[in-house]
Amino acid sequence: QVQLVESGGGSVQAGGSLRLSCAASGYTYSRNYMGWFRQAPGKEREGVATSYTGDSSTYYAGSVKCRFTISQDNAKNTVYLQMNSLKPEDTAMYYCVAGGFRMVAASYEYWGQGTQVTVSS
Repeated sequence: QVQLVESGGGSVQAGGSLRLSCAASGYTYSRNYMGWFRQAPGKEREGVATSYTGDSSTYYAGSVKCRFTISQDNAKNTVYLQMNSLKPEDTAMYYCVAGGFRMVAASYEYWGQGTQVTVSS
């Protein structure tokens, strides 16, 4: 019933920027957490940024603080991740998530298919 579709991934040089988008259908933003997780080959899945739509609280991984910004457009039912000053270690598959709690991966019920982000040195 709930579908999350990511877009905006691609390849970029270190220091560049990308903006990821996640279009949600069958899901209500109000009073829910939505955001982004990522996973690189051989690495554990980790939270990147999430937000609580009820009060606009945001949560960021320390490694992306001051470089990434999560935001949403309620009219379009879409959540975004603006990624600036990208580093090679940001290379991963990025997943949109919804229906969980803060940065707890196991708590999220809905996951998108993922969009690949590759950052070259």
